[in-house]
Amino acid sequence: MTAFDQAVETIRRGSDSATLAAQLYGELTDDERMNLLDGDIYYWQGRLDIVRHGYNIAPYVMGAVNRLGIPGIRFVDGPRGCVSGHGTAFPVSMARGATWNEALEERVGEAIGEEVREQGGNLFGGVCINLPRHPAWGRIQETYSDQPVLLGSLGAALTRGVRRHAMACVKHFACNSMENARFKVDVKVDEATFHEVYGPHFKTVIDAGADAVMTAYNSVNGEYCGQNAWLIRQTLRKDWGFTGIVASDFVWGLRDVTKSVKAGLNTEEPFHQQRYTKLRAALGRGDVTWDDIRELGERILDTQLRFYAQRDMREPAGTMAGAEHAALAREVAEQSMVLLKNDARALPLDPAAVSRITVAGRLTDAANTGDQGSSNVRAPYTVTPLEGLRTAFGDDAVDYAEGCDPAEAARRARHADAAIVVVGYTANDEGEYLKSVVSPDMLPLLPEPVTAEQCAAKQACQAYMKEGVSTFGGNAEGGDRASLHLNPEDVELIHAVAEANPRTIVVVVAAGAVLMDEWVDEPAAVMMGWYSGMEGGHALADIITGKVDPSGRLPYAIARSEHDLPPFDREATSVRYTRWYGQRLIQHRGSQALFPLGYGLSYQSYGIGEPAIADSDRERQTAILHVPVTNEGGHAGRHVVQVYGSLQEGERAGERELLGFASASIPARQTVDVAISLDFSALGRWNAQERKVALETGKIRIEASSFWGDPDASTMEVEL
Repeated sequence: MTAFDQAVETIRRGSDSATLAAQLYGELTDDERMNLLDGDIYYWQGRLDIVRHGYNIAPYVMGAVNRLGIPGIRFVDGPRGCVSGHGTAFPVSMARGATWNEALEERVGEAIGEEVREQGGNLFGGVCINLPRHPAWGRIQETYSDQPVLLGSLGAALTRGVRRHAMACVKHFACNSMENARFKVDVKVDEATFHEVYGPHFKTVIDAGADAVMTAYNSVNGEYCGQNAWLIRQTLRKDWGFTGIVASDFVWGLRDVTKSVKAGLNTEEPFHQQRYTKLRAALGRGDVTWDDIRELGERILDTQLRFYAQRDMREPAGTMAGAEHAALAREVAEQSMVLLKNDARALPLDPAAVSRITVAGRLTDAANTGDQGSSNVRAPYTVTPLEGLRTAFGDDAVDYAEGCDPAEAARRARHADAAIVVVGYTANDEGEYLKSVVSPDMLPLLPEPVTAEQCAAKQACQAYMKEGVSTFGGNAEGGDRASLHLNPEDVELIHAVAEANPRTIVVVVAAGAVLMDEWVDEPAAVMMGWYSGMEGGHALADIITGKVDPSGRLPYAIARSEHDLPPFDREATSVRYTRWYGQRLIQHRGSQALFPLGYGLSYQSYGIGEPAIADSDRERQTAILHVPVTNEGGHAGRHVVQVYGSLQEGERAGERELLGFASASIPARQTVDVAISLDFSALGRWNAQERKVALETGKIRIEASSFWGDPDASTMEVEL
């Protein structure tokens, strides 16, 4: 048994992990202590492996000490699944946000954790909960919502599931929601707005047990996040009591080695890079001390020891994209799809009553599971919308208008019982920005080779990484969206087919909100299909045929026009983040959303009865709301109950905020009692003296709703 294993066993018997971490640290040599603080592979060799073979093919190892059995951080990325190996591609996080289902997301987390562990990983770097203040953000697919309560709840659920098998890393801390300018933009945000809007969900996930926090590339209030003492030492450590590992984002995540150490950044990810080449010199100058190094290193060891002492004892085997996980991916996709419009009950389509369906659109037969950046999962297969529809309706019933111009697609649709148009985005329209963006001021962050082997690796890497070629080895560009509207070819196709067939269903493949004003009135039905994972085609068919009742709800509002969105410059070097975005901004301007936050239709109808408060706790700013919910339809279904609150007095009187939600499965024509946990801090104000968000006194109007502003909501008033 190794020294690390012995320490783990001792912790399981009740010993203090910090004490044992200090003892283990004492057994390390100076070189081993230094190597705890970054990756185990030299930068140019690691980079060459990425462009030759792909990103994160196997876990990235940081700080392993084999002679003592210290595993180090063994990083596997996400969040749509296990990136290493050939894992299960789940729907992207924004699609999972549309499920509003914590229990389901915890199951996803456990499945991903099993696959990460089976691949030899021990840390999942895919709990992404950045708040997207604008729908053009390229990586919006990697997060759940623009609502702190929904972000925090689902991030916490993913964390709980993952941690049965792997450490959970939450990212990107903080204020990271611009992609093209992510390496250079400085986000200005006042402390109150940060703690009320852009930080609460991070605290929720940390309180749920997150083992690590990854800092963002951007700077906040003039200092890069990977060396920002206000974010790391003050906010994470002092205000929130976080005791885990703080790690940089990859390669460009810190700019100053000394500042990163002094700020408390534990690990530079994922290679030997700046700390490897500059930290000893900083020690020699006295800029950092061995005590500084010890603080960082002992925390790294303590986190690993605590995690290994509590993780599931069984070793997963055969989980990679196995039948159980594939079935879960299908279930998630089914619960995520949002039916936005269904005029004259155009849906569902009964396969027994349909003889011909025309299917058109450039994404109809595309394996389109999301971007090609760090979150890309190499699933062994992907069921496209066309494949799913053919399986459900039969090959003879599905007329695929492949490559047809709008006029020809319309001609064929005119003679069909219904038409389905699949349109939207791909990895070239939105996603992680993969074009080379290295500026001259970033080049000094890369190490200069010393050995012949290092020089050869650099030369080979540079030969691959030509201007415009993805640093991930692919050819998609990604980045922030240039337009919030569909591609003009998609819009032309919708116009033509909807005019030809009154039973036209449009399926939108996207992550962020799509402006639909120029075409939404024309088709009979509209559905958000998302990047729906490896089983997405089957899930779409399940919804279309009515095998599954649509129950997804929008995790954000879809505005009528860009007028109701905050400014967005994807090349900005400085931007100010305020609380005015999304549904809150739409309300503030007195506008109406095209589709409000939480909106979605079902084939059943639901009634929400009179709510009742229980277990109210003003100190913790929480309560439980009990609501009777009736399924008035003839089939079992799932309904998402959303609870909104608004202060009745003061500066923010009347501003409706999400306080909690619950997903409930309800049999046909039955009523169930739904218990919803409420978080009143969403209505709170930052108290700088007490350094916490505090709830002001006064009456609060509570609405138990099916969506934001639901006219049929059941209401009550409380005073905490």
